[in-house]
Amino acid sequence: MLRILVAPDKFKGSLTAAQAARAIHAGFSKVFPEAGFTLLPVADGGEGMLDAFRDALGGEIRRTTTRDALGREVEAAFLACGDTAVVETSQANGIWRLAPEERDPAHTDTRGVGTLIRAAAATGATRLIVGLGGSATNDCGVGMARELGFTFTDADGRPVTGGPLDFHRIHTITPPEDLALPAITAACDVRNPLLGPRGATRVYGPQKGMRPGDAETLELGHQRAAEAVARSLGRDLADVPGAGAAGGLGFGLLAFCRATLAPGFDCLAEAAGLEEKIRAASLVVTGEGALDAQTLEGKAPHGIATLASRHGVPVVAIAGLIDDPVGLLDAHFDATATLVPGPITTEAACANATPLLESAATRLARAINIHATSVNEPPSQTPHARNL
Repeated sequence: MLRILVAPDKFKGSLTAAQAARAIHAGFSKVFPEAGFTLLPVADGGEGMLDAFRDALGGEIRRTTTRDALGREVEAAFLACGDTAVVETSQANGIWRLAPEERDPAHTDTRGVGTLIRAAAATGATRLIVGLGGSATNDCGVGMARELGFTFTDADGRPVTGGPLDFHRIHTITPPEDLALPAITAACDVRNPLLGPRGATRVYGPQKGMRPGDAETLELGHQRAAEAVARSLGRDLADVPGAGAAGGLGFGLLAFCRATLAPGFDCLAEAAGLEEKIRAASLVVTGEGALDAQTLEGKAPHGIATLASRHGVPVVAIAGLIDDPVGLLDAHFDATATLVPGPITTEAACANATPLLESAATRLARAINIHATSVNEPPSQTPHARNL
């Protein structure tokens, strides 16, 4: 029997990973009605992580009161599962919580993330998996650290209590005496350092509404914070790959919570037993909103393709947009398909994402079936249709 593993990430702005998996399943089952399907929505550390881990581990979604990136009281969720708890930081500091006109990383912070971490730790978990991504902040975790009890002072011993534009005054950091946290793994899908042209401010600040005139001050604030961490806590972390994730929250988790950084996809793959599921499959179908060069830098579809290649299992992908002018994706996916067969506005594509994805899945499945039939092989062995 043909065994098809459906393992997409979210289609950002339109479908959750679980919704995408159901749509792909519906499309493929029209062509392969006798196949055995396994649906496994995935995530790489950003939005959708809680649902993906709950599907993999079970557990209970719990809710707590915290604050968004502008300090407003909000209700946020985390996952409790035995000795493991999973925190999605964007539940607190997510850009999705802010209206476009409210987005300005000079005036947002991660204090709410600290509250979420405390709530998750209070479940008695011995391990926290903290997903980074989708943030509205660029405060290198200082807000989170303040919530956890760290204090920041300038060279004259005066408190530094302001936002990111005030961080250039930070000189000394004093940790709390009673901070007790479980082991923390910070799950992220980028390898940017904290500082410089590939750092948090330069790369991600403009995406979060940063005013061009604030860039130098925000970058200097990150530099001063990093120097203070090295001076006061004995940790030189600014150049660690991933420190720049989520506006420097990767750095903050390393510095203030003694976290380790790991690719978000790897964390989920281990928890879900993904490699074993891929090994048992005849065909793997994945996807996300966009397939491009960034897909190959730790995104979930690339991780799935790598595991599938390791076990000789064909893997195909569907995306809302494919931007691959030099064919980089061809070495990783046996076939790719776009959500829409012709011109359409982004708004229309998002509004009709479910039927469009189901239709794209059906087109891809038919192409695979036709090719397999033409060479007299099982459809799982030769899915070489390209860019359908």
